[in-house]
Amino acid sequence: MPLTRRQFLASSAVMAAASAASWRLWRPQLPPVTVSRPGLPLGHALRDGGLPARPSRTVRCDTLILGSGAAALSALWYLVRHGKRDILLAEGLERNGNNAGFYHTGLAAPTGAHYLALPSQESTYVRQMLADLGIMANGVFNETDLVHAPQERLLYRGKWQEHLLPQNDADSRRFFALTGRLKTAYGSDGRKIFAIPVALSSQDGNWRRLDTLTFARWLQNEGYRSPTLLWYLDYCCRDDYGRGIADVSAFAGLHYFCARGQHADTVLTWPDGLAHLSEALRRHCGLRPLAAPPQGSEWHFDTPASWDASAVKIEKRGGRVSVLLRHNANGDTVLADARQVICAIPPEVAAHIVADAAQYGLRPSETAPWLVGNFILNRFPKERGESGPAWDNVVFGSPHLGYVAAGNQLIRTAKPPRTVFTSYTAPNHDTERNIRRHLLEAGSGDLLHYAAHDLLQAYGSGFWRSVEAVFLTVRGHGMAVPRPGYLTDPALLRLRQNRPPLVFAHSGMSGYSVFEEAAYWGVEAARQTIEAV
Repeated sequence: MPLTRRQFLASSAVMAAASAASWRLWRPQLPPVTVSRPGLPLGHALRDGGLPARPSRTVRCDTLILGSGAAALSALWYLVRHGKRDILLAEGLERNGNNAGFYHTGLAAPTGAHYLALPSQESTYVRQMLADLGIMANGVFNETDLVHAPQERLLYRGKWQEHLLPQNDADSRRFFALTGRLKTAYGSDGRKIFAIPVALSSQDGNWRRLDTLTFARWLQNEGYRSPTLLWYLDYCCRDDYGRGIADVSAFAGLHYFCARGQHADTVLTWPDGLAHLSEALRRHCGLRPLAAPPQGSEWHFDTPASWDASAVKIEKRGGRVSVLLRHNANGDTVLADARQVICAIPPEVAAHIVADAAQYGLRPSETAPWLVGNFILNRFPKERGESGPAWDNVVFGSPHLGYVAAGNQLIRTAKPPRTVFTSYTAPNHDTERNIRRHLLEAGSGDLLHYAAHDLLQAYGSGFWRSVEAVFLTVRGHGMAVPRPGYLTDPALLRLRQNRPPLVFAHSGMSGYSVFEEAAYWGVEAARQTIEAV
């Protein structure tokens, strides 16, 4: 179950004190720590309207995609697949968005999303995409792209066990018997009750009523009392939604376990996480980076082009869209008069830069912040007993989300001499706003001990002997949280109804943040722009 604020602060203080004591005991040197806060300070300048609005010149272009996360690249893929080439993609504040990767001295790891669950039959766009990329053929996935064994383990009662569910008790058996049935259940309208993308789920009111209460309340009403089951369900929600069972909708909680069908436990992953997929999409689409913007006032491209720029102002004018683009490095500004725009930046960011934002369904909103830690290891730390690191490593009872052994995909017969462990934390002890403020203001030392919490639980203070360097990534706006009412949120429903020349594409339009949802809205936006010609 989630910790109270007081318990969280107390446990954090104890861990920090224990860590500090261990440092003093054998006096190691702190590993060098680098902290990255993607999008800052430009993101806050955008929010506060502190950027210059006067362009150096005005140009005309055809199709403009804003952003380079999963929705943007999915839109690009679909446009190219249907013969469109005259496309400019403005990278946004971070290349590949929340799918960004980390690369250091020959090592690779994620700084955001680290896996893709096997797509459901309803996720037709993602299945087509994976087939185009050569990851899937005739419904069969490449063995090298599937997560390698061992896939997961849980530190429970001082020992590692193979699966993340602590105990297969009566409550657990009852819950998973229910979700097993619901995976193939249909509503009165003939649709699957729980589908992904969520927009394809049944509209049956008997099931949509689950969205009126929290997952925790539903579990209580249904008589689930097992502490280990409740911890596991809370962990799963924190891992996928950024908040626990006390915050997320009961529909979202059940959707997590029911929407992906019978192969939900198997995932696709790569050392650099979904950055691998993003870069593969770029190559497949022939996306060409521009060293400098073209000369002249008419921009046309024989192959899709990308520019390291961010949109700072968007306004629909007549049948076209004016977008003020600012180069991320030198601050050069260009006013692009585009025939069509796919705005694939987070809706909470777009709300600050789109003129008359409310009419599109845009509004400032709270999203769950994340802290990702990449620990460069010069050797594998000593394990407890006979267990070896799995791809996903979780500590029972921890307020954190464990760590991923990014190099697990590369291990065949012998461990490499160096590797990366990637820790994930989605704090729940306070409001998103207060947690975000803390993560943005905290020093590197505080963030280091916070990111290392589960690693120290697993390995003790001796873990630091293996650490060569640490790279921390603070994602202040990591993901949308599907709270009760997210299925009928008027703003989200309005956001989905926009039509060219200005359409929107982002996983947040589904009320939660996973690759399949981003791909769905990216392709839907691209499809609309094609049909509008």
